[in-house]
Amino acid sequence: MTTSQKHSGQCQCGAAKFEASGAPKFVSYCHCNSCRRATGAIFSTWVGFESENTKWINEPKFYASSTGVKRGYCDKCGTPLSYEGAKWAGELHLLIGVFEKPENFKPTAEAFREEALPWAHERPAKS
Repeated sequence: MTTSQKHSGQCQCGAAKFEASGAPKFVSYCHCNSCRRATGAIFSTWVGFESENTKWINEPKFYASSTGVKRGYCDKCGTPLSYEGAKWAGELHLLIGVFEKPENFKPTAEAFREEALPWAHERPAKS
């Protein structure tokens, strides 16, 4: 990825849209309980950018999920979109599935692996 590259994304209904530019700081799975509850998934995959390299075209609503944390979501269709927290000030983390081309990003790390569900890394038997 080049630093001049633009990445766009949106919620399911298209009411909340964003653009990010350049290479992400990271692409990581997150196993924390908070992300599981916010997304309904066994883990989340986040693409992190410097806040200055992102902009909301149509801004979502935000929910303060815990002290120093706000999560963006579409108030029309309910799609979870983003995470911003004091722990990673100056960054905007976007869920990989809301990008127009999520295949452009490959996870290279895992956060809070100690909170992973015990079977999260097992491959199911073929049915």
